[in-house]
Amino acid sequence: MTGEKKHPESTVDAASPWVVDVARELLRRPGQMKPLRRDVAAPEGFGLEMIGVPVGEPIHLDLRLESVMEGVLASGTVQTDVVGECSRCLESFTDHVDVDLTELYAYPDSVTDDTADEDEVSRIVDERIDLEPAVRDAVLLELPVTPLCREDCPGVESSDPEAWAFVPAGEARETIDPRWAALQEKYGGAGRSTEN
Repeated sequence: MTGEKKHPESTVDAASPWVVDVARELLRRPGQMKPLRRDVAAPEGFGLEMIGVPVGEPIHLDLRLESVMEGVLASGTVQTDVVGECSRCLESFTDHVDVDLTELYAYPDSVTDDTADEDEVSRIVDERIDLEPAVRDAVLLELPVTPLCREDCPGVESSDPEAWAFVPAGEARETIDPRWAALQEKYGGAGRSTEN
């Protein structure tokens, strides 16, 4: 790879609230530390299909930016509220997410090039770090793929008294395939049909 740049040229939007300038206080000054506390409005796409952070919802960053030999280490907590749709009853609900974040932003052409894959390491670009991708990943990993409004959610209400949602605790009700009903009646078994 002689003569080639290992990393494609990239830029960061200096005006973005997610971007932090590290040139003056942290760049190549191992041991230096800077606290970062701010609320950033959530952009679009900060969630999964059934749960996520609403656009504009504040995401609270309480981070410590620390200069290390390989770059700048961001660590701390991220907090925000999320809105979801219960996967059982389909009702809307809100929840609070509190996640830990630890992300190394490496200097261009640092030793991390030899020890990690290109897409595994965040980079310092134009003496700035962009926190959004790391925060987004941390929040998305915390969100459930099948969210519930509560752990014991009974599911969708139904006027049918035989609906699964209204089966009393400890009682099993099973509808037997009519093709097997004759065998069930003859030999019995644990899964008796409740149909008359």
